[in-house]
Amino acid sequence: MKTQRLKILLGKNGSYDIRVGVQLLESFGAHLREVTGASKAVVITDSNVGPLYLDRVKISLTNAGFETFNITIPAGEHSKNIEVATELWQALSMLKIDRSDVVVGLGGGVVGDLAGFVASTYLRGIDCALIPTSLLAMVDSSVGGKTAINLSQAKNLVGTFRQPVYVAADLDTLNTLPAGEWENGFAEIAKSALVDGPVFSHWLFENCDLLLAHNVETIQQSIVSALTFKAGVVTADELESGKRECLNYGHTLGHALEVLSDYTISHGRAVFEGMRFAARLGVEAAAVSERLVKAQDELLAKLSFAPLTVSFGADDIFAQLFKDKKTRKGELRFVFVTEPGTWQVTAVDPDLVKIYLILWEQAKM
Repeated sequence: MKTQRLKILLGKNGSYDIRVGVQLLESFGAHLREVTGASKAVVITDSNVGPLYLDRVKISLTNAGFETFNITIPAGEHSKNIEVATELWQALSMLKIDRSDVVVGLGGGVVGDLAGFVASTYLRGIDCALIPTSLLAMVDSSVGGKTAINLSQAKNLVGTFRQPVYVAADLDTLNTLPAGEWENGFAEIAKSALVDGPVFSHWLFENCDLLLAHNVETIQQSIVSALTFKAGVVTADELESGKRECLNYGHTLGHALEVLSDYTISHGRAVFEGMRFAARLGVEAAAVSERLVKAQDELLAKLSFAPLTVSFGADDIFAQLFKDKKTRKGELRFVFVTEPGTWQVTAVDPDLVKIYLILWEQAKM
């Protein structure tokens, strides 16, 4: 398989490479050496991924001339908090990491978000490179420079914008991905396809069976397509002042469900439900076509997403929605896709949202 290489262009803030292929762990150190003069590299990973891939990454880094260290955090969303971040800052200080050195995030979205946040704030910012090991991280969180930790009130409320210096998406790491984690990536791919436009949406619809069978060429193409779309968005709006908000389609309700379930509902299932909810709300709030609702339902069904059966109560969800990052001046704002490739962010009457939440809750009974 040929490695696909993309470049994120950020104007005055430079650029960085993303590679999508196989056997990239072995070449990671050499490629990182091309973009940094660091003498030390600190690999941050978690208790699930570390035993699988840490040794290979450390050997690659050492062979490229880095003095290499590693820190392992407990796996799971609950590690993405200020307490763990503080422990990582203290560890970097004890290792005498300076501004010329580099942090490497080896893992899924939690590791990438946390490693990026720690690197972007330690000494007011040091380099960070990422090796995403989940499909979700490959198509979403590893690219674009968003870093974050959670607060008890909501997800990703504290964070920075800090672009990585290099991203290596090694498809070999997906061979150990738990079955439930695939759907997280599929949900983000579906979101990207619908926001991007009819060409990507049609391709995805026609190739769902191959994706579900984990066909490696199809997986690579889906990642490259999603990243090509996201690269264009990030290049146009690095700091999410406008266009980049489209990437939050389905995430308003989705993040609320994740928090209310104490993260027992996966990100993919939550975003899927958020997309379904936004489409139906948008028929009345933003002139979303019934054709779009049907087409989206058909696409998500082909990806084996069934509607959630759990409910948390309309009042609890309503209260949680106001903690969403897109809220402005107390207004609830949703991303709506009106047709594939056409989207808008709209402030919605809270009473209308409440009505649709009640309908959503009743549908779960």
